[in-house]
Amino acid sequence: MAASVYESPLFAKLFPTGEVGRLFTDTAELRAMLLVEGTLAKVQGEAGIIPTDSAAFIHRSAMELQVDPAGLAEATGQNGVCVPALVTAFRKEMEAPDHAQFVHWGATSQDIIDTGLMLRLRQALTLIERDLTTLISRLADLAAAHAETPLPARTWGQHATPTSFGAVVASWGQPVLDLLNDLPDLRRKALVVSLSGAAGTGAELGPDPSALCAALARGLGLGDPGHSWHSTRRPILLIANWLSEVTSALAKVGADVTAMARTELAEVRLGSSGASSTMPQKQNPVRAELLGALARQSVGLLAVLHAAAPAQHQRDGAAWFSEWMSLPQLVLGAASAATIARELASGLEPDVGQMAHTLGLTDGLIHAEALSFALAKHMPRPEAQAAVKTLCAEARQSGQSLRALVMRDHPEIDPGPIFDPAQTLGAAPEDARGFAQRVKDRAG
Repeated sequence: MAASVYESPLFAKLFPTGEVGRLFTDTAELRAMLLVEGTLAKVQGEAGIIPTDSAAFIHRSAMELQVDPAGLAEATGQNGVCVPALVTAFRKEMEAPDHAQFVHWGATSQDIIDTGLMLRLRQALTLIERDLTTLISRLADLAAAHAETPLPARTWGQHATPTSFGAVVASWGQPVLDLLNDLPDLRRKALVVSLSGAAGTGAELGPDPSALCAALARGLGLGDPGHSWHSTRRPILLIANWLSEVTSALAKVGADVTAMARTELAEVRLGSSGASSTMPQKQNPVRAELLGALARQSVGLLAVLHAAAPAQHQRDGAAWFSEWMSLPQLVLGAASAATIARELASGLEPDVGQMAHTLGLTDGLIHAEALSFALAKHMPRPEAQAAVKTLCAEARQSGQSLRALVMRDHPEIDPGPIFDPAQTLGAAPEDARGFAQRVKDRAG
């Protein structure tokens, strides 16, 4: 088994991460950090902290020069962070010692690493948002088209009352829509720069460290936190929490689809599915099951990040290392889940005939609640419930339909509306159409 399924040539197609995967490579990390170093020099030059000609040279060099990650490995193993080696290699590549001496002026490794991470997380969120937007668009179409397509609702795995397939789809899509609507606020709160120097005081960042931090934020298109967050990891946790919620919401889709695709139900068709090595008839719900696996992994990774959050003093190496090991996997898992869910939904179709068949499997018992309320118009509610329970027990024992027993014992009841699933859907059609309209409104 590969150390990471996302980077494995064998498993990469099973756990696709698309463009997000390229953001979490050594090369992408170094490019992001050089972008931070170059922009920092630029704003320091504008503020008169370092010479303007050196600032311009550093900024241009950061855009043009490449640093080989492998060349930094030895020093990184010694120092615990890659920035000292990166700065040394960058200065050497610049071949201009008079300018190179002003690289990384007053900053610390954590400033560069955390800010570079935020640049990559910004891109990752945008890419995940794209897949989720495509997903809810497909779910909205299904919800609208099948707002009144009846099927059994199930509680504790058993038939409850009729609902509609459109309402079920809306229950999958609404949490995803809510998460997408949370993104602007998440970006504002979490995608922030880090610039506060060796111990969070900004002591060597010039006469106005706060103004310099704000300028760096503007230069990179990130937010200004207004304070040091070296040992206060809320920006990381906010993003991690959102990513974990994404995988959880998508796992709900996977769990329901897996259940509905069971041989005994076959209420949905998957479009494409997995084959067995020995059973030719199998069409396994691979994508649906993957969503559950990714959600389980996400829970564990999120727990590590929360455990690492209470950092000691002004910087905590163990807590920081825990983030490096966990956060990329959490991001890639969410990206993979979004891609898989989008692909799953694209081929998903209901089998309306099979849904009608499963509605009739209990010989009308699914309508017991509606019957009890109809009887309650003619007797006290507790008596109506007791009467329906008796009828249900007789139906199970005798094999007669509940409708036939009602017609025998309660001629005062019109069984037509009670035993017609289309007339007992309640607010399900409105829920389905409401979700579809909200998705449409968001798309503008």
